[in-house]
Order: sequence, then C-alpha cells, then structure tokens
Amino acid sequence: MTDRLDTQIPYWDAAAATKTFTHPLHLPWLEGISRQAAILDYGCGYGRTMDELQQHGFRDLTGADISPAMIERAQHLHPAMHFTTLDTPPSLPSQDADFDVVLLFAVLTCVPGDEAQRRLIAELYRVLKPGGVLYVSDLLLQDDEGNRGRYDRYATVNGGQGDVSYGVFQTGDGAVCRHHSREWLTALLADFEGIGTRTVTVSTMNGNESTGIQIMARKPALT
Repeated sequence: MTDRLDTQIPYWDAAAATKTFTHPLHLPWLEGISRQAAILDYGCGYGRTMDELQQHGFRDLTGADISPAMIERAQHLHPAMHFTTLDTPPSLPSQDADFDVVLLFAVLTCVPGDEAQRRLIAELYRVLKPGGVLYVSDLLLQDDEGNRGRYDRYATVNGGQGDVSYGVFQTGDGAVCRHHSREWLTALLADFEGIGTRTVTVSTMNGNESTGIQIMARKPALT
C-alpha cells in the first residue's frame, strides 16, 4: 500500500461537507473515567464524538484529523473546542504520555495498509499515559455476497502492486477502505491489555448497514 492510499486526503477533503459518521459511544465504558481526563479523538472528522463527550461532562478534549476540510468543518460547528490538522500522519504534535484516553472511531477502516495501521497504533501508544485507555470502534469483515465480491475484486486488480490484505475494497465514490478480521485487530493491539469488546451494528458513511466492533484496551501501567 502507498502512503497515498493510507491517507487519501483529497477524498476526505471533498467529502468533508457531506459525510455523516455514526459509530456510537458506549457510555458505560466511560463511567470510570474522570471528567477531567485528557482525551484525544484521533480522526475526529467534524467533531461529532467530541461534542457528545462534552455533553456528558468531559472538558479536556483534543481532536486531530488529516483532512484540513474536516477540521475546518469541526471548528465551524464547535468553535470552543481544540482541533489540529495532522501534517505528517500519524505523527501527533504531542509529548509522550500526554493523554488519559484516545478514541479511534472508524479510522482503521480508512487506513488500508498493515504497516500504516501498525505505525498509527504505535503513535497512539506513545501519547497514552501508562494505564491510559484506547477505545477503538471499527468495521469487521462482512459475510454477505456483495462485500465478499468487492474484497475479491480489489485483491484481484491490485494484488500485483503489493500485499493487499483480505477485506480491502473500493467504495463507489472512490475511497479505498478496509474491513478487519478479529484476529488482525487482536494482533494489532497486542501491546495493550484488553478491557472489553462488543459487537455493534452501524451505518457506514455511505449509508450501508454493517457489523462493527468496539474494543476498549489499556496501555500497561508502569511497574
């Protein structure tokens, strides 16, 4: 996979004004988190999840996204919140151990390459405090004929250009996305301690109902 496919900034800039994101916050998972916790929403889009967090009393919120147009929309909708555009993703302008919680909602699906996903998770591990929490919400491999067909089509057309993991596909409007096996997500988060996993049904950005997964994991505390 190329860096271009693992960012796709022109696509997200063009989509910024029209897309709606729907992955839900599971509030019981947040009950034990201080309302003063420093929270990063990586891939914040237009700030939807940050707004919901604020409504539930969280105040130390930072949003980061690769798309300048998404950040512009977020700042327009939520002028009192703090947002930053990432110039060299996944690198964050943050010190080590800056955050108590990191949210990663529907971001891995937008990063099709294995190595790019590993770099992203490593960066989030870096900025989390020991004992801090990573909350992932993403999409699983779908088992219907339509999705299996587009996984196969993408692999057939693009497999000669490098490794293409099963589950990568192209949407009708041109984005290259990825659905994940549970085994891959477990391996990707191997440096974290699992807290909870739940299966959810979500509407994708293009309005298709899909099976998703939410994972809560903890960076090991210092011993």
